[in-house]
Amino acid sequence: MTEERSHLKVEGGPPAQNGAARLLMPMIDAHRRPRGPYTLAAALLGHLVPAALRDAPELVAAHDIEILAAAPELAGDVPVRRGTIDAGLSDEERILVPAPRRTLRLANGIAEFVRDAVPPGSAIAVCNAAAADPTDAELLDVLMRRVPPGILAITVYSGGPEPPPGPSDPEELWPLVDRCMREGFLHAAIELGRLGMARTEAGGSRWWDFAQRTATALGGLGRTDEARALWDRVRVAGQDPAMHAAAAYGTAMLDARHPDPARRDLTRARAWINLAIAISGLLPDPAERAFKLGFDRNGLALVELREGRIDAALSLVESAIELARELGARHPVHRMVLLANRAQLLAAQGRHKEALEDYAAAIALDAGFPDYYLERGNLLFRLGRHEEALADFEQAIAAGPPLPEAYYNRAELRTVRGDIDGALADLTRVIELDPGYLDAYINRAGLLAALDRDDAARADVEAGLALAPGNPHLLTVLGQLETAAGRFPEAAAVLGLAVEHAPDLAAAWGNRGILRYATGDLEGALADLTQAITLDPQPDLYTDRAIVLRAMGRHPEAAADDHRAAAL
Repeated sequence: MTEERSHLKVEGGPPAQNGAARLLMPMIDAHRRPRGPYTLAAALLGHLVPAALRDAPELVAAHDIEILAAAPELAGDVPVRRGTIDAGLSDEERILVPAPRRTLRLANGIAEFVRDAVPPGSAIAVCNAAAADPTDAELLDVLMRRVPPGILAITVYSGGPEPPPGPSDPEELWPLVDRCMREGFLHAAIELGRLGMARTEAGGSRWWDFAQRTATALGGLGRTDEARALWDRVRVAGQDPAMHAAAAYGTAMLDARHPDPARRDLTRARAWINLAIAISGLLPDPAERAFKLGFDRNGLALVELREGRIDAALSLVESAIELARELGARHPVHRMVLLANRAQLLAAQGRHKEALEDYAAAIALDAGFPDYYLERGNLLFRLGRHEEALADFEQAIAAGPPLPEAYYNRAELRTVRGDIDGALADLTRVIELDPGYLDAYINRAGLLAALDRDDAARADVEAGLALAPGNPHLLTVLGQLETAAGRFPEAAAVLGLAVEHAPDLAAAWGNRGILRYATGDLEGALADLTQAITLDPQPDLYTDRAIVLRAMGRHPEAAADDHRAAAL
């Protein structure tokens, strides 16, 4: 008989006798205080990577980015196979802050490495989980979700012994804050950055370094009120023009990029970015002026774009590109961002050839950066250049840790090309990587329903509705399933809600039309299918309406719809 194993979460600290002899390695203390982000991950990787380098070097190579992000002390042992140009740039040239979702990508990559590297039947114990950095807390969740306990049983204790104190000197803190910003460990950047600010003189150069990183991290996490208050402190603390220009830019972006579109104040954003441009244009050093002025004009371009003035936005980005030419080989990431932004604007104007040229130039500057493969792939997909789009999505997948968006985009492409099995596999991968990815549930439920795999489709609908109650796309699929099951009143109720919540959703009207046909309401079915065709003239909708018209004895009109369906 095989002993059944499971992951465990335990309130409080570990017992005095914890069976350490049966563990893969000694108890791991996850408390963030001694070293900050990925304390747990570094300990686990430090144990597993040396053996994997000997026995499965290709496994280490496949996860080099994740390993080195979590455990930089392994840099001398782990060869770098992938990466971006960011690592070799000076501090002022590293202008990109990774999105908060990057840590989920890292956690998934680490979990996949651990799953494949650990001897099956192993166990680990972790203490002080309640005091872990958010990176380790997220990693624990992913490990316990994705690594079966039969491979690695994980016991997590919320408490544990008091750890040694962390760094206290600001010169010790600064490298940690800098690393956190480079890697996207934004929660730790805020905690450590505030500590650094408290231990340095307000307005001084090192205080400014801490303040700028902390405010940027707060904005990145959507904590806009805290970020705005910190930028206000910067303005009070000193008179350095570059500092004031950066604070004005940062404040403007809080309004222009607010995660809730309803709370974006583009007028206030324009006022702040205009101030940043005015100050940057007066900076005495020509190179600093060219860089900061171009950076700020690019920010104003975002405001123009959000206000629907694409031509004005494009003009600003082009002026920033001209300024960047004054910098020579310096600031390649700045040039890459500007080229990609111009590509987006050119694509919006229908200037696809020029847009693709700019994407190619941006990618050439840093072939390890996945975002612009995704953007170019989406443009190629819209242009019907499916093979090239597929290549870009796969480049994005290969460039770094697991990227749910790349698999999702490839699933859409595979669906259009009729590769339904491939699309389902990609959507399953998306959900495995990110169980909160709502659109993946919507699309997979739709595909499963079309394949008459109704139980699986219903499970996805229920999972999606748990994330987004009342979502009209999911209600539409649910209505389709209820119709197929003959539960017509239930179908009518959910499809009515879908139409009410999303009157421009053609699928909701179309499915309600099918329901009304099934219940004998031919006039209602005709009205709904006609509305669906008005919104999105798809061949299956013409075919369905032809069936209704034929049932009504309107044969010439039915034949016309059959011809339209065939033509499409």
